[in-house]
This record gives sequence, structure tokens and C-alpha cells, in this order.
Amino acid sequence: MEFLYEYGLFLLKAITFVIAIAAIIGLIVSAGSRQKSSPAGTIEVIKINDRFDEMSKSLRHAIYDEDLIKKEEKIQEKEKKREKKQSKNKKLDEIEQPKRIYLINFDGDMKASAVAQLREAVSAILFTATPKDEVVIRLESAGGMVHSYGLAASQLDRIRQRDIPLTVCVDKVAASGGYMMACVANKICAAPFAVIGSIGVLAQLPNFHKLLKKHDIDFELLTAGEYKRTLTLFGENTDKAREKFVEDLELTHQLFKDYVVQQRPVVDIETVATGEIWFGTKAKEKNLIDELTTSDDYITGLASDHDIFEVNYTSKKSLPERLGMSVQLGVEKSVTRLIEQLQISRFFH
Repeated sequence: MEFLYEYGLFLLKAITFVIAIAAIIGLIVSAGSRQKSSPAGTIEVIKINDRFDEMSKSLRHAIYDEDLIKKEEKIQEKEKKREKKQSKNKKLDEIEQPKRIYLINFDGDMKASAVAQLREAVSAILFTATPKDEVVIRLESAGGMVHSYGLAASQLDRIRQRDIPLTVCVDKVAASGGYMMACVANKICAAPFAVIGSIGVLAQLPNFHKLLKKHDIDFELLTAGEYKRTLTLFGENTDKAREKFVEDLELTHQLFKDYVVQQRPVVDIETVATGEIWFGTKAKEKNLIDELTTSDDYITGLASDHDIFEVNYTSKKSLPERLGMSVQLGVEKSVTRLIEQLQISRFFH
């Protein structure tokens, strides 16, 4: 009987374990199925005016007399009801709408990874925005890969092509690829100590050929096409390869300069395209920016007579992706750090 009891207990534990595993697998499969049928991501819209109103209300209640505040709120409520009653019988196109400001945040890394969210946010805005509205980009980037920031700048150019006013606000840095994005705007605002410029191109890489040769290690690089590869990490670099590499850098730099001139003709490109950076005050003297102000001052200054909407695109993650996200982020950060140190590709810097 004791044997049967222990065996039954073991069997129950085994069955419980199998059911638990089956349930987890079922959840993963179900989540995966829902992920396939659902959109890849969602657009989130936050009305910034409401946030400002809540902040102001909290502060007023802390400072002023409550009875005075209540009287003022009653007056405001009556005014809102009166306006609502007047617009009730009007058609939608007859009601005077406040001008709309669409706010997008872009925090750029070396790969301009945020361009995926930027393109979705821009697409969403272009469905509703008109030339009467304005798009404000709060931009922070020290630059990175040429092709990535070229695409990011092209996304902003989509707004300009629709004749919708575009403003870029820089609080900390818009250098190199970051400035390539900023120069697309009708107006560039920057904080007094924001870093602006760096209109240049940089590429650097280590070479381990001598080290390998010292240890009698051969390295073979096979290519089809004379300039399929110029400088390498492990092969012996030639003067001809270096000349071609520098030629490519000069070509990229010229394209960069031409783009800035096209977007911002007021800039004396030969003066500013030296790879140097300037703080906001000096950048304004060189026409790299238009106005010295922080993004906070610029946005709050519009809040009284504009409806301000912050637009964000959020990608949806499947359950397996969410479970492995922390590991993936850790690996990506380590790899990015290594690449930033070696800088083995061609980057804006």
C-alpha cells in the first residue's frame, strides 16, 4: 500500500508538470497567432495641452485660495458651455479649429534605429495634417551611419514636400547625421549650449595584419571587382586602397555639403563644412540655426492658441520576443559599444 501511495503521488506530480508545460506552450502558440493577426504596432497620441493644464491646475491649487479658484473654474465652465452651445448647430467645416502642432521625438543612435518609428509617425501625421498645421521634431543625435541618417532626413523631407511647416528643436546635440536631419526644417531652434554642426565624414578601423604576420597566420580575402574591398581589418592595406578609400570619403562629404546647401541656402557651406562643431550661440551667427531657445520654451509658447499632439509609434512584441528582449538588448548594447570603439564602417561624426 505504501508503494502504491508513493507511486500515485509521483504520477500526480508528473501529470501536473506535463499540464503546466502544455499550458505554457499553448500560451506561446496563442500569443504568436494573435501577433500574426494583429497590427505590427500602434500609433499613440497624447494631447500635450491636457498635461500642461494638469500641471498648472496642481500648482494653482497649491498657491491660491480655494474659493477664488472655484469661482474662476465656474466662470470657465460657463464659457465652455456657451461655446459648445454655439457650435452645436454648426457643421464640422464651419467650426473654427485651433491650429494643430504635431510633436515627434527622435533620439538618434549610431544606426539611427529610431527611423523605423519616425517613418510610421510621419505617415500617420500626413493623413491628417494640412499646411495650416506644424510638425515639430525634438531631435537629439550626434550622427552615425550615412545611409541610416540619409533615410531619416528623407522622412522629414516628406513633410516639407507637403508644404507643412517643419520645425526642429535641438536641446543637446544635432551633429553630423543629426544636422543632416535638422537642416531639412523650415526653422531650426537650439539651446544656447547645444552642439551643432560637424558637417564632415569620418571612417577609421584597426588593422591586425602585422600581428597576424608575426604569428605566421595567413589571411586571405577574395573579391571580384577591383574595389569590392579597399581597406581591411586583417589584410595588408596598400596605398592604392587608401587613396580609393579617401576618394570615397571625399565624395560622401561633397554629397553631404550639397544636401545642406540645397536644404539651407543661407549657410556659407565652405566655412561650416570643416567637420567643426559650434555651440548654439555661435551656430546662430553662422546661420546653422534660426533661433536660440529650448524645445520646452518653443512648445509651451504655442500651447495657448494651438492644440499640441505628441505622436509616438510603438512596435508590438510577441511573447517570445518579450521574453528574450532583455537578453537581446544586452547583446545589442555590447555589440554597439564594440563597433563604436572600432568604428569599422563609414560614419558621420
